[in-house]
Amino acid sequence: MTETRVPPPESSLPEHSASSPSLTARLRSLTPARVGLGRTGVSLQTRDLLDFQRAHARARDAVHARLDAASLASALGGITGCAVLRLHSAVPDRTRYLQRPDLGRILDAASRDLLANAGAGPWDLALLVADGLSALAVERHAIPLLEELLPRLAGWRLAPVCVVEQGRVAIGDEVGAVLHAQLSLVLIGERPGLSSPDSLGAYITWQPHPGRTDAERNCISNIRAEGLNYAQAAAQLGYYLAEARSRQLTGVGLKEDSNLLSEG
Repeated sequence: MTETRVPPPESSLPEHSASSPSLTARLRSLTPARVGLGRTGVSLQTRDLLDFQRAHARARDAVHARLDAASLASALGGITGCAVLRLHSAVPDRTRYLQRPDLGRILDAASRDLLANAGAGPWDLALLVADGLSALAVERHAIPLLEELLPRLAGWRLAPVCVVEQGRVAIGDEVGAVLHAQLSLVLIGERPGLSSPDSLGAYITWQPHPGRTDAERNCISNIRAEGLNYAQAAAQLGYYLAEARSRQLTGVGLKEDSNLLSEG
């Protein structure tokens, strides 16, 4: 006869069990992920359901928000001392931006003309700030990050700074090529998550030109208060930029040296 095993009551479960309040509290202190959520019958508790819906709404708002390009351009000019160009991708509106990523990788005709008349380099670095999938991330983090990064770029020849609306990462390839810049650095809003509607990404490309692939770039992501802070991100960016110029490459061939970063 098969023996029927009755599970022990919850109070007798060991402390390491997933239902242990102490373990759940420790897990929640380490991650913003939704762990150990309570239940009401077979459903989530109302509190947790409403929290999820609010996070989802914030992520959607971040995707559809419009960048205040004028204010951002003014602030960038103030901290960089460079001319600032306001550019636009070939995307006519936000709906098309989400449907046609390819159009977000190239400039529209007016921006191409403006850039061509800006004066070609050679420049050491072309700096772009693009809204990407979260204008909120750019508006919150681009200026504080650059305030940490710019002192590390003393002596670098900086091209006119470009603010790009409805831009994707690869738009830095066209901009960098037209400006004859050795390197491009694109600061861009990343795809929002349910706990991170304002995450900023940074992409570095050696000798940017149309046709570059993501394997030929270095990326630093999750730049925000709850992720990689400005000082840490600036240190990593400074390292990658210096190494890229020294070794004349970016991408899979350029790896992070954690020892050098910790010393910096």
